[in-house]
Amino acid sequence: MEKLDLRKQYKYLYSPSAKKVEFIDVPPVQFAMVDGAVAAGVGPGDSPNFQEAVAALYGISYTLKFMVKKRLVDPIDYPVMGLEGLWMTESHGYDTSTREAMTFTVMIMQPDFITAEMFEDARVALLKKKPGPGPARPRLETFHEGPSIQIMHLGPYATEPETVARLYAFAAEHGYTPHGYHHEIYLTDPQRAAPDKMKTILRHPVRMGK
Repeated sequence: MEKLDLRKQYKYLYSPSAKKVEFIDVPPVQFAMVDGAVAAGVGPGDSPNFQEAVAALYGISYTLKFMVKKRLVDPIDYPVMGLEGLWMTESHGYDTSTREAMTFTVMIMQPDFITAEMFEDARVALLKKKPGPGPARPRLETFHEGPSIQIMHLGPYATEPETVARLYAFAAEHGYTPHGYHHEIYLTDPQRAAPDKMKTILRHPVRMGK
């Protein structure tokens, strides 16, 4: 059986330093995605909409993994990648301390051989196991983030604004203008890791000049 190591293949996208901001040009990558919103005053972890979105993403990602692994012709084993999120507040900034209403797109990377037909087959299989609105939400889409800056944030989500400020300071110093969505990549499970041990990649697409 062929084994595909996505974590190794894309290591350069997921191993930034926590000591300094770095520039990176992110290529087109395929994701399973779910859009949603979190109401003002509510954290993502307390939002049923967010929880349903995440559950649907993992459900379809693992369904796809085992469909491919167990197929009779050309089976492939690969790891399910971690959760990522694109976030935007009503004021178009990102600050976890303000608790503004936020829109989100949560997503999990998928191998490039996953087709739209395979994705729909996985959705049908998932709906049989877990009927409800959740499995209807994911879509398969190629996301091209392009030129971006990123850094590893160490610690709880509550202290992210300090690290986000470092991203924006780096952008200003080097003549970049951030645009698009604030991007978070969750490398640890907040339900299992101590707050001071949590690792989250913070990334933001940028363009040169204003």
